[in-house]
Amino acid sequence: MQTGAGGVMVNKDLMTASFWTQPPAVRDELFAELRAADGPVFCPREGTVGFYALTRHADVVEAARNPGAFSSEPSAVRLDDLPAGTEKYGGSMESMDDPRHARLRRIISGSFTPRILARFEADIQERVTRLVDGLADRRESDFVETVSTPLTVGTAFSMMGIPASAGQELMAAVNIVLAISDSGNLDFPSPEAREAFIKEKFAVMHGFVADLAEVRRKRPAEDLISVLVTANLDGEFLTDLELGRFFTLLVAAGVETTRHALSHGVHLLTQNPAQRALLLGALPTAVDEIVRCATPVAWVRRNVTRDHVLHGYTYRRGDRVLLYHCSANQDEGVFRNPRAFDVTRSPNPHVGYGGGGPHICLGAHLARRQMTTLFNELYTRFPGFHTTDQPTWVKASLVNGIERLPCAIE
Repeated sequence: MQTGAGGVMVNKDLMTASFWTQPPAVRDELFAELRAADGPVFCPREGTVGFYALTRHADVVEAARNPGAFSSEPSAVRLDDLPAGTEKYGGSMESMDDPRHARLRRIISGSFTPRILARFEADIQERVTRLVDGLADRRESDFVETVSTPLTVGTAFSMMGIPASAGQELMAAVNIVLAISDSGNLDFPSPEAREAFIKEKFAVMHGFVADLAEVRRKRPAEDLISVLVTANLDGEFLTDLELGRFFTLLVAAGVETTRHALSHGVHLLTQNPAQRALLLGALPTAVDEIVRCATPVAWVRRNVTRDHVLHGYTYRRGDRVLLYHCSANQDEGVFRNPRAFDVTRSPNPHVGYGGGGPHICLGAHLARRQMTTLFNELYTRFPGFHTTDQPTWVKASLVNGIERLPCAIE
């Protein structure tokens, strides 16, 4: 790291593959240095647009709550804009500002109230019980494959009304769409080939959901698709395109983040057996502490729409900034002993579900319900459940994920 003009710190590590494949503890050391820097941090990128890194908790929260200056458009989850021709598929509401964002959130939020989600609690409990039963039969397993993925994918598909038989085809498309968040994750002989492949995967997801929506308009059922395609009290509903975009968001923000938080939780509880002993008596605070330590979505992008002073520095219109949730959740000025995993931590103002503002996570209640139900069932029945090897980390900067986690019943 070096100091540039005007006190700006220059850092070239934050978007390199080598940096994000290091253990989280190593990455935390750099973020601690960046939080302590006097000036802002600029990250140049060869051949394309660089960005500023917001690493302090206060800065991340302020930017998240000020969409007038820090816009989510044209993209909140990609370093670069979507490839030409895919914008109509990938332009979900996390990459929108008001009034478009407010309209979609108003429609969708009516489907994510605790009252409506309570309909699905029995399904979550049944699914959890069945998956934990399966662990007893295997004794040793990969937690990602046998528990966290089938729990979150199964819950999301059940809530949307998507048949389980469609899961394999849809998740193959979903995994490709998620991979494009980090530019360069997919290798193709030409930009045109990459664009065509991505459009094909978006089309698979959108086409399936559109077909199901058509069925539900004629024969509504007890699922989210039925709710979202039926006019509400204000006469508003989601179009097929908006429904496809919402499904993409639900899978990315719901399935992907919660399954990684569950896997991180098992890893953290294995590393901290004293905390594991406290878990069942502290589940609500433990779940939030797991999300704080894991921070499954490491960053989001914002785009500066007007000159704005933040932490004594003027960001200019046209600047790109990344809000590093993973750094904000380790801020020494906000969290006492932030490197410690403490299942009783309270208060815990983490930004694992966003830093507040219009884009605060709609599915936080659902995520907490799945995590609480799973950890309660798992550690009540198998108090010594633990990992048997180090995790295999997802190779990405956006998602702080675990690809494989070998575990066993003690």
